[in-house]
Amino acid sequence: MDLKALIKDIPDFPQPGIVYRDITTLLQDPEGLQYTVTQLTEQAAKLAPDYIVGIESRGFIFGMPVAHQLRRGFVPIRKRGKLPRAVYGVDYDLEYGQDRLEVHQDAFTAGSRVLIVDDLLATGGTAAAAAQLIEKAGATVAGFSFVIELEGLAGRDRLPPQSQIISLIQY
Repeated sequence: MDLKALIKDIPDFPQPGIVYRDITTLLQDPEGLQYTVTQLTEQAAKLAPDYIVGIESRGFIFGMPVAHQLRRGFVPIRKRGKLPRAVYGVDYDLEYGQDRLEVHQDAFTAGSRVLIVDDLLATGGTAAAAAQLIEKAGATVAGFSFVIELEGLAGRDRLPPQSQIISLIQY
């Protein structure tokens, strides 16, 4: 299936010179969404994760069905202040400032293998911060899974070098 045909390019969003890859059109297409989740699940199964992590918020969209299909637990990684129990946090740089990701301190069993799922790998800052959180919580990163990878931004270079990286579409 040609997933690129289901993703809309929006020029000059959110600012001039940027081409935004809008996945809402993929999400609206039942066959495209089913195909995407199936492909992510099949690739994830090869990495034998104990848990699936979704990065807020679009990582939730793809991570939950993968966890469901693999019969694994799902753990949300959230923005600052959204989780009710004790958390680990990591600050990371954005293009124009900083942000923080958090995960519950008791989210994983020690030494468990975790697959990080998100919709997009761009510069790699968010995914790298998620990997740091998983390690802080005593687990191991089994790999990363993305629907889209923007290869020109070299996000892979910021991720742990031993990690398996899945991306269904490359631009």
